[in-house]
Amino acid sequence: MQARRPLPLSAFALVALAPLPLFAAGVAQGGVWLWAAFLYMAVLTLLLDQLVPLTAGTAEDAEFPAADALLVAVALCALAVLPLATWAIAGDSPLDGGEKVLLFFATGFWLGQVAHPAAHELIHRPKRPLFRLGAAVYAAILFGQHASAHRLVHHRAVATRDDPNTAREGEGFYRFARRAWAGSFREGARAETALRAGRPGTHPYALYLATSAVALILATLIAGLPGLLAWCGLALHAQSQILLSDYVQHYGLTRARLPGSKLEPVGLHHSWNTAHWFTSALMLNAPRHSDHHVHPARPFPALRLPDEAPRLPWPLPFACMLALSPRLWRRAMAPHLQRLRETRPRNTAA
Repeated sequence: MQARRPLPLSAFALVALAPLPLFAAGVAQGGVWLWAAFLYMAVLTLLLDQLVPLTAGTAEDAEFPAADALLVAVALCALAVLPLATWAIAGDSPLDGGEKVLLFFATGFWLGQVAHPAAHELIHRPKRPLFRLGAAVYAAILFGQHASAHRLVHHRAVATRDDPNTAREGEGFYRFARRAWAGSFREGARAETALRAGRPGTHPYALYLATSAVALILATLIAGLPGLLAWCGLALHAQSQILLSDYVQHYGLTRARLPGSKLEPVGLHHSWNTAHWFTSALMLNAPRHSDHHVHPARPFPALRLPDEAPRLPWPLPFACMLALSPRLWRRAMAPHLQRLRETRPRNTAA
C-alpha cells in the first residue's frame, strides 16, 4: 500500500515534538514517562515504519511559510533540553539510576534524530539569524564545525575522497567516525579561512568554540563535574548519530571522473535514501537525502523521493543500527551496491 499524499506540516510538528512533553513529565515524575520517551525514540519509530509502510508523496510547488517556525521551535527546545537533561541526569533530581539512563538515551536520540535535522535545515537557510541558531545547536553539542564543513566541504566534495564525511566501500563505521570528525574539523576550518581571506570579522570557528565553552561552563554550574560529564556524554551521543547518518547515506557511492579529469556533477545517485513515513516525519525528511544534495535550499517538506535515487529497504535509524556492526553492515550493503553498479556502471572513482 502506497500513500502518495504529502505529509502536512502538522504531521512533522506532531511527530518531532511529541517526545518533549514525555521528557518533561519524566524529569518531574520518572517511571512510566521516561519509559514512554525512550520507547518512542528507540522502538516506536521502527515499529510504525514496518507495520504501516506508507510512502508519503510531495507537495509539488507548494510553499511552507511555517516550516522555518518549526525549525526554530525544535532548535530552541534543543537548547533548553540540554541543560534540563544535564540537571536531571547529574544534578539533584529525584530520578534513580535506571531512570537517568533512560533519560540519557531518550534525550540523546532526540538530539541526534530531531534536533540535528532541524539544525541542518537552519544552516542552509539564507537568513543569518536562522543560520546562527542552527550553528548554536551544533556548538552546544560540541560539534560546531559541522555548520561550516557540511556546507562548504561536504556539499561540494560529496562522494569523493576529498570529503571526510563520505564513507568508502568496505570502511567500517568506527574507522570512518574518527576520520570524519577530525577531517571535517580541519577541512571546515580551511574552507572558512579561505572564504574569509582579506575580510574583517571574527572567524566562525572562534564563535563555535566560544559557544561550546559557554555550554561546558553552564554544565559545570548546573552539576559540577558530573554535569560536565553528562553534557559531554549527551553531545557525543548526538554526534555519533550525525556521523552514522553521514556514513549510511553516502556509503560506497562515488562520483565519476569525466574526460579531462573533471568530476561529474552531484546527482541523485550520490546519496542513499529511505522511504519510510514515520522516520521521515520524525527526522524532517532527512532520509530524502538525494534531493537535498541536488537542491540544498529546498524546504524540507518539499523534498522529493525520485524513483531513480538509490533506496535502502530499512528505515534510516535501523540502517544506522546495522552500521554499528561493520561486518553485518558490509554484508547487508553488498547486494545493494552491486545492484547499483549493474544499473549505473561506475567509471573511474574520485
